[in-house]
Amino acid sequence: MSVSMKSAREIELMREAGRLLSRVHDELGAAIRPGMSTLEIDRLGEKLIRSFGCVPNFLHYNGYPASICVSVNDEVVHGIPKKDRILEEGDIVSLDAGLIYKGYHSDAARTHGVGKISPQAQQLIEVTRQSFFEGIKMAREGCHLHDISNAIDAYVSRFGYGIVRDLVGHGIGTSLHEDPQIPNFAQKRKGVRLQAGMTLAVEPMINAGGWEVDFLNDGWTVVTRDGSLSAHYENTILVTGGEPEILTL
Repeated sequence: MSVSMKSAREIELMREAGRLLSRVHDELGAAIRPGMSTLEIDRLGEKLIRSFGCVPNFLHYNGYPASICVSVNDEVVHGIPKKDRILEEGDIVSLDAGLIYKGYHSDAARTHGVGKISPQAQQLIEVTRQSFFEGIKMAREGCHLHDISNAIDAYVSRFGYGIVRDLVGHGIGTSLHEDPQIPNFAQKRKGVRLQAGMTLAVEPMINAGGWEVDFLNDGWTVVTRDGSLSAHYENTILVTGGEPEILTL
């Protein structure tokens, strides 16, 4: 497995790709409301990405038909935006988006409540987000890759939630998905030693119930097997000699 180390020039380009994507997420988060279709979110996201002179990296990726993955309630990831899928008060919606800036990719995800949501849904969103920050405490030079995985698992397990195992985080750079794969659940092996200059997409996907998921017939949408809610939080990060730098925040 070869993990690509980014040069100072590449890091600058990835910083800008990340900064622009964080603006896309801010705008999408502010726009979400009951009565909105998931297709409207996708259209808005694509328009924003292109307005920055960038390209949506999810569009046509392995045949995916949209620019923003919009996943509602028990949909974990890769929900396909539709004109007739309308957000309702109390739903939670995960938006996974990425863009290409001058050949370099960024990738990030956020889960939002639609209107007023239940305390249980709110806690799931908050724990998922915090699990990312617990994980990246270990994303520093000299640690090992699976220190990140183990830290996420240790935090999430206290709440009794299921950590999705069929999907993982990944390296990122001139490709959307590069080595290494980054599991969000505890690992027996250490994984690669982290070095400054590595760029990673760390993305816990957490279910209120069990960890098991199913893939729908559309070939993309992943749902919780038990029908429980799922939340997703992701940022593109840079490993440094000290604290990791979050490029998409």
